[in-house]
Amino acid sequence: MRAYDSMAVAAALDWLPLIEAIEVVVANPNAAAPGRSVHEIVAPGLLAQSSRAPALLVKPGWVLGDVIAVKAVTFFPDNGLRDLPMVNAGVLLFSAIDGTLLGACDGNELTTRRTAAASAVAAKRLARTDVTRLLVVGTGALAPMVAEAHASVRTYSRVEVWGRRPDEAERVAKALLAGGLPASAVADLDAAVATAHVISCVTGATKPIVKGELLQPGTHLDLIGSFAEEMREADDEAVRRGSVWVDTVDDAVLAGDLAQPIQAGVISIADLRGDLRDLVSGPATRRTDHDEITVFKSVGTALEDVAAAQLVFSG
Repeated sequence: MRAYDSMAVAAALDWLPLIEAIEVVVANPNAAAPGRSVHEIVAPGLLAQSSRAPALLVKPGWVLGDVIAVKAVTFFPDNGLRDLPMVNAGVLLFSAIDGTLLGACDGNELTTRRTAAASAVAAKRLARTDVTRLLVVGTGALAPMVAEAHASVRTYSRVEVWGRRPDEAERVAKALLAGGLPASAVADLDAAVATAHVISCVTGATKPIVKGELLQPGTHLDLIGSFAEEMREADDEAVRRGSVWVDTVDDAVLAGDLAQPIQAGVISIADLRGDLRDLVSGPATRRTDHDEITVFKSVGTALEDVAAAQLVFSG
């Protein structure tokens, strides 16, 4: 059995090969990803003593006749008190031919990279080809990843980073600059939103921070951070003005960026243009005109994990 730590996973997942691997798996009619299961870590017969009980999430996916991937994710909300990450993940890969275990790899690095790459898959088809300004909203582990992934499918002359803590935005911008991207930190989010061509949001915001009225015609808005109903990165006007695509309909409509405007009647599920499989399997571009505002809302799909794990194990 083979095992890969976070450094080995990072080394195996260069952006363009990872983007292509996701496209191949997502478009494969023999690929499937059942819904994830979530289990609170409590004693049998007892209720959790708080709404933030430790939890285990299990996400399976497979390609018939090829591989089965199972990602297990733990959420321990008190780990910050121990100076440990709240979320930890691992991926098991099995043969879909005989069921044998092929190995395991670090799931945290794999998840951040495949998440950023999936947004780049969408941007290849939704962002205009003449974009020059990228805005990254957020400063966590995903922030530099999405900047690098987006820059692998479009050429940017300016990459701006905004965060609630200016020092963190400076840190991310300096790291990107050292890696060869023309990055700088910005303090005025509204001004940056109004001039950006592509905006990628990777925050834990619970109230909208991107105002739809500020989006210029032709903008592509990438919403990654929210995964629960109470989380929100963009306001109603953003999704009302935009042509909205999702990675998976069933999961994306549960995240606040869509759940809240759907509940308010601003948009309906019928207004969604399609999912990631529709994007990849359709025409090379899904943008209808130069001024169309496009939105991609992602919450993650196990098919992305399958694609990334295959790439790790193929090395």
